[in-house]
Amino acid sequence: MPARPRRTVLAASAALLLAGCAGSSAVQQPAADAQRVNGGTVVYGHQQEPACVFGGWIEQAYLSTQVLDALTSLDEDRVAVPWLAQSWETSADGLTWTFHLRPGVEFTDGTALTAGAVAYNFDYWMGGGNTTAKVWLEGYYESAAALDDLTLQVHLSKPYPRLAENLAQGYSGIQSQQALQTRTKEQNCEAPIGSGAFVVERWDRGEQIVLRRNDNYTSPPANAKHTGPAYVQEVRWKFIADATTRVASLRSGETDAIYDVPAVDYDDLGADGYTDLKYVTGGRPQQLAFNTRQGPFTDEKVRKAFAYSLDRRSLVETIGRGVIPYEGNGAVSQSTPGYSQAAADAYDLDLDTANRLLDEAGWTGRDADGTRTKDGERLSVVLPYNSGTIINADGASILQGVQEQAKATGFAVDLVTVPPSGFFSGQYTKPDERDIATGYWTAVTAGILWVNWRPATQEWPNGNNAAFFDDDGLADLIDRANQTADVEAQNALYEQAQEYIADHALAIGLFDRLSTLAVNPELRDVWQENAQGGPVFYDAHFVR
Repeated sequence: MPARPRRTVLAASAALLLAGCAGSSAVQQPAADAQRVNGGTVVYGHQQEPACVFGGWIEQAYLSTQVLDALTSLDEDRVAVPWLAQSWETSADGLTWTFHLRPGVEFTDGTALTAGAVAYNFDYWMGGGNTTAKVWLEGYYESAAALDDLTLQVHLSKPYPRLAENLAQGYSGIQSQQALQTRTKEQNCEAPIGSGAFVVERWDRGEQIVLRRNDNYTSPPANAKHTGPAYVQEVRWKFIADATTRVASLRSGETDAIYDVPAVDYDDLGADGYTDLKYVTGGRPQQLAFNTRQGPFTDEKVRKAFAYSLDRRSLVETIGRGVIPYEGNGAVSQSTPGYSQAAADAYDLDLDTANRLLDEAGWTGRDADGTRTKDGERLSVVLPYNSGTIINADGASILQGVQEQAKATGFAVDLVTVPPSGFFSGQYTKPDERDIATGYWTAVTAGILWVNWRPATQEWPNGNNAAFFDDDGLADLIDRANQTADVEAQNALYEQAQEYIADHALAIGLFDRLSTLAVNPELRDVWQENAQGGPVFYDAHFVR
């Protein structure tokens, strides 16, 4: 039974909106001597519904982390700590990793967690079972094999000293080999079988996923707050796309926690007694990557002119209200190890320099709208963005500010809103479809540079290289960083790569991607995992 009375699950949106319009009001705080309640149902309001529980999108990683354990977790310092792997070591040449698994762990289908099952997962990812796990390992992974039931060896073609940290991402959750081999693709999509704290009870498409406690759970990560099964009996993972409705649902008591809190509401909710949690995700921030293969941005002067046309900091600080961090670095977020401040500091607003560079590039004419022209062609650029998923409402407002600011030097920015269906079907991914790409990539190291900037070849394409920029020198620099065991030396190489990207204006930053939560104070010990900032409900409990 729930720890406290609960109204019918999520009343109509109109009623919620009315509740949200009633103005800020303090939430009732539990008594000082409130005691933990075992059991109850957490109703959680998330903004996006994925296609599957497990997959290569961060929204899937947030979900699958509740259901699937990984080999490692990250502590608050983002150091890898044990989870399914009790310990690990590497060979002297860095090419062999040996993981020693926790004994006595079972998947929720009753099969044992073995090194053979984990090896099968590695090969499953590399075979296309998880494209994001694959791109992290691609070019380094060779094979995985069981030495015995609890000893796994992973063999690499090149050293990859940050493997343990990368395996903490939700894309690397371990599934039952039996389930992967015997169940249908649809079954494993909707309800993957792991050894995690919760199991998927059911998926009410368009409404919610119901997660039920795994009463036999024995394998929390080393940085969890308790051992044994989860405290709550159930988590109802609601899909509430509209941000205003999510906030209203929390204030009305229809939800216990919500995700992606709008900047305008974040401080007010905290002042009213709700617990505010904010995690700046590492990896690539929300940025603008210029098409270097086709169109006006093949000219470096035009790329730099666009960057100098913008007062990005003012835009983000105004719209983000001090909640959304400004990020000048177009390659790596400030919360990522190996971050270059020099790359972040490039291209403050300078209209004189922007206008001079456009003149030098031959864009000397102006049409009736003030848009620059060259040989009869307008300086019109296409900037598509995925609305409601990759870019939230605050992000869309920032992009509209970019569009407006760029007019001053003669850029006409065509903002194109792309629905999730179009985005995930590959619209606006080709060089002849866009001039600027925006978006993020979460990561635990600056090794994200390899994912985003590795050159594409016919044999080894790279759809994640949003700038379509193929440079063997840059790739070699990043690859050497990935292989460098000394963290200080590795970070120095990563910084050089970021500064190369900034020097050539291949991408410029806008703001850091956030994972934000607001939680009713009656629900305690919800925390954010340290690989991607996803909510963790394993330790959560109600008090009364």
